[in-house]
Amino acid sequence: MVAANAAAAETRVFIIANQADGYGVDQCLASGEKCGASAARSYCQSRDFAQASSYHRVDADEITGSVPKTGAHCTHGNCDQYVAITCQR
Repeated sequence: MVAANAAAAETRVFIIANQADGYGVDQCLASGEKCGASAARSYCQSRDFAQASSYHRVDADEITGSVPKTGAHCTHGNCDQYVAITCQR
């Protein structure tokens, strides 16, 4: 029974680029607008999670590992901006 509760309470944090297409990330999540809740929920649900418990902007310095810098693939001018979305099952 304990294993079932642990699986049900699974939480995962996704770090996505501000300019990611398809979820309204650059318009909603990064700016903290109310529409960010819907965009975060859609993002989580697309990865088989039930809900988004939080979302917020993170600095590239806070991310462990390799993070691409502004360059040739930057089309919106916000390529050094990232959003953390916490999803729960």
